Amino acid sequence: QVQLRESGGGLVQAGGSLGLSCAASGRAFSNYVVGWFRQAPGKEREFVAAIRWSSIGTAYVDSVKGRFTIFRDNAKNTVYLQMNSLKLEDTAVYYCAVGSVLAGTREAYSNWGQGTQVTVSS
Repeated sequence: QVQLRESGGGLVQAGGSLGLSCAASGRAFSNYVVGWFRQAPGKEREFVAAIRWSSIGTAYVDSVKGRFTIFRDNAKNTVYLQMNSLKLEDTAVYYCAVGSVLAGTREAYSNWGQGTQVTVSS
């Protein structure tokens, strides 16, 4: 079973950039889809972006299109989320998870990591 670990969160000013990593252990990503989600205080966990591991295909929520980029490094068994032009509303705990289809719903994913905090300040 694959275990996921997120890293790279931190504090950044609005308009700045931050990169997150999601590293797999225990089993390679193989044919999975890897998704990034985020959860702000008092809000539901929401889909951010996803990528197919073994073929071409990405998906983004509208609010991050043009600002965030999801990409993978097969050799490192790691998926990244590059976040540019960060806004206050991007503040949340960011999680990665694996699924079998390129979907934007929480129910399609499992094996959640522990999350990494991203805080955007004014």
